Amino acid sequence: MSGHSKWHNIRLRKGKQDALRGKLFTKIAREIIVAAKEGGGNPESNLRLRLAVQKAREASMPQENIKRAIMRGTGESGESANFEEIIYEGYGPAGVAIMVSCLTDNRNRTVAELRNIFAKNGGNLGESGCVSWMFDPKGLIQIPSDKADEETVMMATMDEGAEDIRVDEDTIEVLCQPEDLPKVRDAVTRAGIEYTSAEVTMLPKTTVRVEDSKEASRILRLMDALEDNDDVQQTYANFDIPDEILQAASG
Repeated sequence: MSGHSKWHNIRLRKGKQDALRGKLFTKIAREIIVAAKEGGGNPESNLRLRLAVQKAREASMPQENIKRAIMRGTGESGESANFEEIIYEGYGPAGVAIMVSCLTDNRNRTVAELRNIFAKNGGNLGESGCVSWMFDPKGLIQIPSDKADEETVMMATMDEGAEDIRVDEDTIEVLCQPEDLPKVRDAVTRAGIEYTSAEVTMLPKTTVRVEDSKEASRILRLMDALEDNDDVQQTYANFDIPDEILQAASG
């Protein structure tokens, strides 16, 4: 499992605090709005919307909020929803490659804020395409290792499209093609296996090992600052920080 995945799990454990501040719900609502605008308001025929709605339910987002976001996306509510989807790319400390997925209603504001965040935290915003070639899109399901064992997960998912299963002390990761994510996730659910997240991610082809604690702290400060920006939906990076340093720096 990559260092970025482990850091992402730490962020997930803090998700309830984000939800209380409304930040998590705001990000999910934007994703639902854009998905509904792009492919219609029926989750059964709109894969992106289905994944967004599932993510909303996993975050305990009220059903009324979900419906309102879908209606904004389809135009049924009469409210405007002019969010633009943009991927920004750049480098962090130690040459770590970073991709930032944004949904914004003001491109100039967003790029200015991201450039400032990168600069303040030892990184720099790059040109389009500068790091995207280092990542592959994948469906990713994360399962706490105390909820199932590798063999059980493999038996439940391999015939449904799972391509790889990775295990460490805390988490079992199931990887698949993005379009296979719903059926692999459903297979996990049918098997009675609890999971913490199921989403489309950008998986790094290679990683940058960061063993210096100060550099690691700088990288994680940059990632946290990016995630806390209202326009940022997801961040992806190719750092690999040893567990003990990651836990200390994240704490």
